[in-house]
Amino acid sequence: MLGDQTYDGHVSVHDDAMAADLGLQGAPIEGPTHFSQFDPLGFELFGDEWFRQGCISAHFENMVIEGEQVRAHAHRTSDLSADAWAEKPDGSRVLTATLTIGGATRLLDERLERATTADPGDLYIVDRLEVGMSTGPDDATLDSTSSNGDLYPFSLADKLAAITEPCEWYHSPESPFFAAVVPTEMLSVMAHRNGNHLPVRGPSVGLFIDLEVRRLTPILVGETYDVDHTVLARGQSRKVESFWTRSTIRNVAGLPVAEVLLHQGVFKASFADYPI
Repeated sequence: MLGDQTYDGHVSVHDDAMAADLGLQGAPIEGPTHFSQFDPLGFELFGDEWFRQGCISAHFENMVIEGEQVRAHAHRTSDLSADAWAEKPDGSRVLTATLTIGGATRLLDERLERATTADPGDLYIVDRLEVGMSTGPDDATLDSTSSNGDLYPFSLADKLAAITEPCEWYHSPESPFFAAVVPTEMLSVMAHRNGNHLPVRGPSVGLFIDLEVRRLTPILVGETYDVDHTVLARGQSRKVESFWTRSTIRNVAGLPVAEVLLHQGVFKASFADYPI
């Protein structure tokens, strides 16, 4: 659904030609799409509490091309947590995650801690970012029919027509919360659809490395929310420079209702001025 995604005036890694230019086997689907596979498992494990205070904390391991089959798994480890993963038919891991409620330890806790203490080295794409830098607030309200802009050129209704794990609570007020509930993957859309307005150099092409979506209260379709973003860390690997942000979704009273933690990479090869 992101084949027409654009940002900074160019197409994204979800475009076939751009993916080929970066040496990828095909244009990947967006990582948060997999999170809808875990909503039924989270509900099976934790009941209504999954939609009240559930959290999926995930590290992406292998890209998935449209049409590939993926199976999601979860194994309870305590009353508040479960280990989870998704894999292709050949057994290759798509992602590793934890499903938790409340304050249970999450997969990305340790990865973020390492990132905040590591030396990022010489940076050329995310060098203007500073830890503690913040932007926003931006509108984060999600209704059923509106497109979510250039970054997410589809509506909630479009997503629900294609989702492989449908749930009547996503489009009906017949939920325990007397309104339609936002699917977990769409909380990522709410947090990121307006961009984060951070001074990342470009044109350059990014991808998701780690993503955590945490509800603090039920998030409802049509309610008024906004979102702000804070930089937590910077780093790099052989192929990407990267940065961590925490996006906080707030209600009209200014109270946090959800947090989205994102570790986003930027392909060095996509930046024309990157030093060799």
